[in-house]
Amino acid sequence: MPQKFRSTCPISSALDIIGDKWSLLIIRDMMFSGKRTYTEFNNSSEKISTDILSSRLVKLNELDIITKGKIPGNKKTNIYTLTQKGRELLPILLEIAQWSDTNLNDHLEDGAKLFVNKFKSNKPEFIQNMYGLFEMRDR
Repeated sequence: MPQKFRSTCPISSALDIIGDKWSLLIIRDMMFSGKRTYTEFNNSSEKISTDILSSRLVKLNELDIITKGKIPGNKKTNIYTLTQKGRELLPILLEIAQWSDTNLNDHLEDGAKLFVNKFKSNKPEFIQNMYGLFEMRDR
């Protein structure tokens, strides 16, 4: 099913695809926590409902942000992997995290602040290292 866009504005168009919080949190969990299964996503601290989780995984797969496959030797469990298109969201998520660190700092827990400090000083190197990690995970 082709994606319908509200306008030709690049920001609006991107938000039509990834503008809901649940999609971004699934992508976040895949990038930074290495989550790959429905159960792992369902156990996230934000407590996504099962019907929303299912619909977002289907949508992200249809939009080629993630792919769905099977764990080798386990025909029952689906695994989800970021596509190149999904991986390219990494700098955007880092910018959101950095914005939160600057503007919502009193609200963030220490682990979140440490995470931002890891990439703040050398974001290009951090991004390259993360892309390498994605490659290793997906083998």
